[in-house]
Amino acid sequence: MAIGESWGRTFKASHKLEPRNWMHSPLPSNPEGRSILAYGMGKSYGDSCLNDGGILMPTQRMNRVIKFDRETGVLRCEAGATLESILQLCVPDGWFLPVVPGTKFITLGGAIANDIHGKNHHASGTFGCHVRALELMRSEDSPKLCSPDKNTDLYKATIGGLGLTGLITWAEIQLKKIKSSFINMESIKVRDLDEFLDLSASSDKDFEYTVSWLDSLARGRNSGKGVFLRGNHSSEEHKGLPTHRPPKFPWPIDAPNFLLNKLSIKAFNFAYYNKQFSRKKQSTAHYDPFFFPLDALHDWNRVYGKRGFFQYQFVLPFAEGHGPVRNILRIISESGQGSFLAVIKTFGNIESPGLLSFPRPGVTVALDFPNNGQQTRLLFKELDKVVLDNGGRLYPAKDACMDIEAFERCYPEIKNFLPHIDPAFSSSFWRRVHPKAA
Repeated sequence: MAIGESWGRTFKASHKLEPRNWMHSPLPSNPEGRSILAYGMGKSYGDSCLNDGGILMPTQRMNRVIKFDRETGVLRCEAGATLESILQLCVPDGWFLPVVPGTKFITLGGAIANDIHGKNHHASGTFGCHVRALELMRSEDSPKLCSPDKNTDLYKATIGGLGLTGLITWAEIQLKKIKSSFINMESIKVRDLDEFLDLSASSDKDFEYTVSWLDSLARGRNSGKGVFLRGNHSSEEHKGLPTHRPPKFPWPIDAPNFLLNKLSIKAFNFAYYNKQFSRKKQSTAHYDPFFFPLDALHDWNRVYGKRGFFQYQFVLPFAEGHGPVRNILRIISESGQGSFLAVIKTFGNIESPGLLSFPRPGVTVALDFPNNGQQTRLLFKELDKVVLDNGGRLYPAKDACMDIEAFERCYPEIKNFLPHIDPAFSSSFWRRVHPKAA
């Protein structure tokens, strides 16, 4: 048995590893009756990528390109291909992924299973909106072709289905046309939450990508203070379309725990907000630092030390107004457990085909918290109450603490999802949030 851990390093699990080399290799022979789960790059912060006591199927070697139409931008490849490798392939020909998260080091299968979102949800929806077809290998059937027109219910359950409906062997996606690999961007300092929301709403029409870093320790009238980023793919045809380079700098050690405290977080937030002297700055940047700033540093999760960290992400509907978001920011600030990395953005009204997709129209905030044990978990319980009482939901790909009741309140669609779970598949997350899976 091999020991693995989540990206947040707060969960460890013991697995039997059965790597996948070919997409149509049979599922593992399993006389012990252990549950199985596909494993991509392991970048889920919580335990949705783990299967303690069961079989884990690493898919990194299942990464072949099956077909790429350079005229139409339709790409079909095996599910273990990473977004990094897809960008290296398609950018030189003037194509880009329709939706990217904060890291390119995830697999295509993982992007579908978690129905990832990015800075352009208001313009393009989730990743699942661009999946034309996929093949699913299940324990009791021959491989099934799933698309909006074929095996539609299983297609919808698999997008955002957390790997529980079976093994995605390949997927076909529609890429988006670009003229340049550079982004014309603006960064604007905002004073508070109201200014962020006003700026976000006014930017959605003219800018494809919008997001804001926020100072999680700012209080009172300054709550929501941050730096708002917005941008578009450049329309100028630069010389060639250069792709990204591999990261150069690994984080060398586990940072000592005493470095992560309220004073260091406050100092970081002050420096980040004030590194830009003018209120508004225009620039042109390559797509890599614009979309994936943390990818420049290998193993950056070690910054949080051996105890690891949690990421907490929620979405609250617009209908509830600004009050609940402001209340959550107040609770975090008063707790003194601020976040170095905190982003806030808005989701649009483009509906995902995925049954358990996380995004919905509203405001979403994602924050990293050093693992301070029970103190941090109690904070999350307090935040959960605000989220759930105001019709919000939590993101399973980031979650480490959600209980059964919270999951059912966040995802009432669960009753339509259950019939599509493959009985041989499970995960540590699923056994935590669903009583019949335990």
